[in-house]
Amino acid sequence: MKDKTSLAVTLHSIAPVPGSRRRPVRLGMGEGSGTGQTATRGQKGQRSRSGDGKMSGFEGGQTPLLRRIPKRGFTNGPFRRRFQVVSLAAIGKTFRNQREVDLDALRIHGLVKGRLPVKVLGDGALEGAFKISAHAFSAGARDKIQKAGGEAVVLKP
Repeated sequence: MKDKTSLAVTLHSIAPVPGSRRRPVRLGMGEGSGTGQTATRGQKGQRSRSGDGKMSGFEGGQTPLLRRIPKRGFTNGPFRRRFQVVSLAAIGKTFRNQREVDLDALRIHGLVKGRLPVKVLGDGALEGAFKISAHAFSAGARDKIQKAGGEAVVLKP
């Protein structure tokens, strides 16, 4: 009977199955290697030379697709205002015992992260009057806060 230690698989006993791993072909290693001289690149031409990279989208002199299709519309991407959003439901659920909610409190409780400005959205309902400080409020959120007897304080970004 064999002891259990000889059957254990360890890092030094792992090896690939013989024949499953082939040695890589070494290109340009002399005429005797069979891949010398041109190193399987053929003769002349762009693909035979070092640094033969072509631009992405290059179509061999044909006008590329990106230049053939019409360009339309407008994007305001560089100038858009991005916010982290927090719902009234999340605020009401997290801050049951507090009445003042500011950015530090939102960060401490994990409702916002990073440095983007914070916008409060009107999802859910508020129970109790909260004084909420944020960079922006949706119209629905502002109405719900004021109806509950609270205050929406707009901070400067």
